Amino acid sequence: MRAFQSQQLYSWILGAGMGLMTTATFAVPEAQWAEPNNLQVYMQQVIGQQGLGNSEQYRHYKNVIELNRVSAWIREQMRVFGIPCQFQNYVVNQQSYRNVVCKLNIGAAQKTIFGAHYDVYGQQQGANDNASGVAGVIETARILAQEKNKLSQNVEFVFYTLAEPPFFKTESMGSFIHAKSVQAEKEKIRAVYVLDMIGYYDKNLVQNYPIGLKWIYPSHGNFIVALSNMQSREMSATYCNTMQRLNQLQCERVVAPTFIKGIDFSDHLNYCSVHDKFHRTLILSGFCFLKIAKISLNSSFFPKPIKR
Repeated sequence: MRAFQSQQLYSWILGAGMGLMTTATFAVPEAQWAEPNNLQVYMQQVIGQQGLGNSEQYRHYKNVIELNRVSAWIREQMRVFGIPCQFQNYVVNQQSYRNVVCKLNIGAAQKTIFGAHYDVYGQQQGANDNASGVAGVIETARILAQEKNKLSQNVEFVFYTLAEPPFFKTESMGSFIHAKSVQAEKEKIRAVYVLDMIGYYDKNLVQNYPIGLKWIYPSHGNFIVALSNMQSREMSATYCNTMQRLNQLQCERVVAPTFIKGIDFSDHLNYCSVHDKFHRTLILSGFCFLKIAKISLNSSFFPKPIKR
């Protein structure tokens, strides 16, 4: 079993990026693909196994030094792509935390937001949850920066802190802080893509569903999930249709009301709540909330086993 595959990451990246291009007949062969080596480096830097950090120093809310290391590295990496970033600082329990907000502006009237949280829950290295999401956003930024002349709208890349407990579903979440800060721009925001746990995959029959759903969703674990509420169902359909045309990675839709348990288990919940049922929010994940599976990272990418 493997929990990280560059093919899965760069497949969804192209699927998301194509929707931002001005040319309706954007040709797949001409598109820039994500580089597996880049994704590997991003993952290593976030987890902290290349000398910038220690594998025992986990990036949870109690370890602000490690959180600041990761956020500083993200800002510098985005600067290399020519995308300026700012820290969005705020205070929780007399401690300062920060999001990283990066803007790729082309002077358009509308914008799309890509987001991923970079913190972890407890004593975990967080490869899948959520270094994979961070890597996906960063590589998306690299590609779109190089394709800037083809973009039809501005793009904002946001890296959230404090997504995990004890701050989950509180106003201390980094995504809540960001959603609140762009509330006045609601009508200008075309879409919000949240990337959470996009690295997991297993070709074996590892899925375990409640009664009835096993006839709808795959038994294997090698697909991307486009999770949306009812208001965002057209957005998830468009994304999966694009993925189907690419024919690189299976895309499955989960469309459900927000009151169903698990639908709001990520940062997208804050854009929906703050923006009064903002209807253009989609979470992309390689780890369906209905799965029961152990998460690990293949040893070919890192010298030691990676937890979650």
